[in-house]
Amino acid sequence: MNRILIANRGEIAVRIIRACKEMNIKTATVYSEVDKDSLHTRLADIAVCIGPAASQKSYLNFKNIIEAANITGSDSIHPGFGFLSENSDFAKICEESNIKFIGPSYKVIEKMGNKSNSKEMMKKAGIPVIPGSNGALKSLEDAKKVAEQIGYPVLLKASNGGGGKGIRIVNKEEELEENYNIVKQEAKSAFFNDEIYMEKFIKNPRHIEVQILADEYGNIVYLGERDCTIQRKNQKILEETPSIVIDSKLRTKMCETAVKAAKVANYTNAGTVEFLLDSDKNFYFMEMNTRIQVEHPITEENTRIDLIKEQIKIAAGEKLSLKQNKIIPEGHSIECRINAENPEKNFRPSPRKNNWITFTRWKWLKSRYSNL
Repeated sequence: MNRILIANRGEIAVRIIRACKEMNIKTATVYSEVDKDSLHTRLADIAVCIGPAASQKSYLNFKNIIEAANITGSDSIHPGFGFLSENSDFAKICEESNIKFIGPSYKVIEKMGNKSNSKEMMKKAGIPVIPGSNGALKSLEDAKKVAEQIGYPVLLKASNGGGGKGIRIVNKEEELEENYNIVKQEAKSAFFNDEIYMEKFIKNPRHIEVQILADEYGNIVYLGERDCTIQRKNQKILEETPSIVIDSKLRTKMCETAVKAAKVANYTNAGTVEFLLDSDKNFYFMEMNTRIQVEHPITEENTRIDLIKEQIKIAAGEKLSLKQNKIIPEGHSIECRINAENPEKNFRPSPRKNNWITFTRWKWLKSRYSNL
């Protein structure tokens, strides 16, 4: 690769720049008008303004980002996480523009991005899934029938959801209609698609995700699991690896199931297969994240494998050099999210001076990027 354009900002943009520098790959980055003096614009070889502060007019603007890639002579784009990282339309435009999208193909993103469809795919492949509707719910009456079959409490979820949005618990039939309509509205507002599905609500589950890498030649490896159970409002606030609640036998079974899921999806690049683990140690496929994740550094700490570099190598057409029996995680790593919020107002976001910071990892970040 000659030059990679990073279609993102903040920590993940800096993280990708670091990997590129170590691989002697030139970088270009984009920024909105308010991010002109951000760290990522100073570290990249070239920085291009792509619009005003509003994300819709800058970091989510397909046309401006593709133009930035052409202007800077970039032959590939790394989307980071968030923004366009799981946008199949953008990945398709990259392909049509002869720009390599560093991630899975747009067809896979589209296929796995629809949670109800991906669950049906895994179910047909014999991978355990949470009991629920067969695909998207067709109507309120359909929702009532499914809830009666699997029993309350149930979860209503946006088919194209993510980030904890578009999810409601329904404890009894009297609550179903109101929540059905609310989730439909939330799904349409947040994801531009009002499809929703239903699944059985599992009380006090563990949220376990498995990191995988897959090249374009059918080779897939797993790099262990991350426990993301500690959440607030369906948002992860702490992740750790390895999980303290699973033994080696269950770990191997879950990780091998994750590889099977990736094969079923014809997946390439870095991805995460997410499971729910119940109190009886039964696990169920929940979804697959088709991008690098915020919490990827703890996997890197324990495996000593740079996931961003592996993403770039795979996108460049290289075969995985990693062998499963050589990947032996060591130690224990924990990541805590930085949340600027006000606990006196139900932990509402509070991005301002004199705010409450629930956790900071400045020293870790400073040491991590000291070689830039």
